Amino acid sequence: MLAKFKGLALLLLKVKFLGTALTMLISIGAYALLFPVWFAVGIVVLIWVHEMGHVLQLRREGIPASAPMFIPFLGAFVAMKQMPKDALAEARVGLAGPVLGTLGGLATLGLYAATREPLFLGLAFFNFIINLFNLAPLLPLDGGRAVGAMSPVFQLLGLVVMVALFFVAPIMAFIALLGLPELWHRWKTRNTPEGKAYYDIPLRQRVGVGMVYLGLIVVLGLLTGATFVPDPAVLQ
Repeated sequence: MLAKFKGLALLLLKVKFLGTALTMLISIGAYALLFPVWFAVGIVVLIWVHEMGHVLQLRREGIPASAPMFIPFLGAFVAMKQMPKDALAEARVGLAGPVLGTLGGLATLGLYAATREPLFLGLAFFNFIINLFNLAPLLPLDGGRAVGAMSPVFQLLGLVVMVALFFVAPIMAFIALLGLPELWHRWKTRNTPEGKAYYDIPLRQRVGVGMVYLGLIVVLGLLTGATFVPDPAVLQ
């Protein structure tokens, strides 16, 4: 019996999405320490929707990647197993998360409109603000991957933005530390033949990425304001 149980356990560990399921459950438990259980469940589901935007676009780009893995209070991540072919492909992967995440938030807002259940309004607000946060222009956030398609200079300027935002959200310091090694490597290699080829993108496509990026910021900013409710009881 013990041998069979051990074999089953080893088999389960090889299942591709077992890590995703386990880390989702751990994150739900962690969020449930601060919020009602169903709100914690909703938070994790909406983060999963955001991450699936990255997963689907990575598949379209032909880039192998891990399944989404969740980290309590920090969100989740999808690890790319190789770099995209150029900064434009990287921008598409980066923006796909907030795009699908915004749609997930709108669906949640639709549930609130249909049911008038305050829980859905609270979840919609959380979803919009977390997707907006991810558009901050610094690696490894989605915004940092998007602005690189416009110019590597924007990624460097993103560091200044993050330092300024530190006084609003101290977690920005941790995010900046995570992104500094990659940011420094990209800045040093930007003028190498490989670096120039990576960022060699037609102006029309640079403008297109910029329009989508700024458009998402505006839309998410408006939706965040529209769903904000100062009464914490909305989560109950």
